[in-house]
Amino acid sequence: MVTHYKCPNCGSDMAFDAASGKLSCPNCGRQDDIETFPEENIQQKFAPEEAKEYHCENCGAVLLTEAETTATHCSFCGAPVILADRLTGDLAPAKVIPFTISKDEAVAAFKKWTKNGRLTPRGFMNGDRIKKMTGMYVPFWLYDIDGKAEVAAIGTRMRTYQQGDTVITETDFYDVYREIDLSYLKVPADASEKMDDELMDKLEPYDYSDLKDFRMPYLAGFLAEKYDFDEDALFSRIESKIVPYIDTYIGSTISGYSTVSYTNKQINANKKKVYYTLFPVWMVYYDFENKEHTFAMNGQTGKVVGKPPISGGKVAAWFMGIAVSTFAVLKTISYLVGGVLW
Repeated sequence: MVTHYKCPNCGSDMAFDAASGKLSCPNCGRQDDIETFPEENIQQKFAPEEAKEYHCENCGAVLLTEAETTATHCSFCGAPVILADRLTGDLAPAKVIPFTISKDEAVAAFKKWTKNGRLTPRGFMNGDRIKKMTGMYVPFWLYDIDGKAEVAAIGTRMRTYQQGDTVITETDFYDVYREIDLSYLKVPADASEKMDDELMDKLEPYDYSDLKDFRMPYLAGFLAEKYDFDEDALFSRIESKIVPYIDTYIGSTISGYSTVSYTNKQINANKKKVYYTLFPVWMVYYDFENKEHTFAMNGQTGKVVGKPPISGGKVAAWFMGIAVSTFAVLKTISYLVGGVLW
């Protein structure tokens, strides 16, 4: 189902505006609240489920999409369209964090970020080689987790003292037992096969106070995909995130011992609730030295992640500066203590 949000004033296609949080008309400037947008101005056309070919209701052009696409633009007239049948039933997100950073703000923030790289090439730092910047909603699963741990250990406390010429060490042994319940709320894992997991993890944290109940108008004007991996397929990734935190917490509860030897440690993370959620991401494609570099920006906070190129000359100069500084410090110390440094 192709969906267009038509402006009640002039009939143009409206898109979600990150700055105002409303549907905005690029032609006449009208803005409408998503919750109260008139239904008679929502145009929909049914297409078979999971079909890859749709027709734009605005100009009639054929829209060819991948099966995972849920929101896109008409390549002919540029109208934002939503493939609504791919967002219903089990494919319907429960929550969404809307974009709060506009494209112009994202470009400015990225250019500012490129200037911060101390070891990046000078030509990279001017930030004027952006090839493309795409706003898209990336599918995530948010997990509420009940963590449980049962631990048994032997702790020792040692005391050393001297009697005459004899050094005596006394060791006391203690049985240690801990039974711990911990809860973790809304632990994220991206569910898109195309997105780099490490890149998406580094975009965290998102501010969950901005979570909204999902409504399709939030997607208008942006790209969006449905999930490739269901909640069960990604749970092992969540366990790999949570278990180290539980393990660290266990260690923090066992203190005051000289040594601790675990005889039993069982850590379990259990799903309590799962939310299918869409997170806002600006994908930045940057040309430098005939190579495309990919970066991602959190569409809510503006945080930029990615690996910028490194300047060999700057790295060499940095190490040279460290060496010269170290030599100067050592020479000063040698002078003060009356020694000679060659």
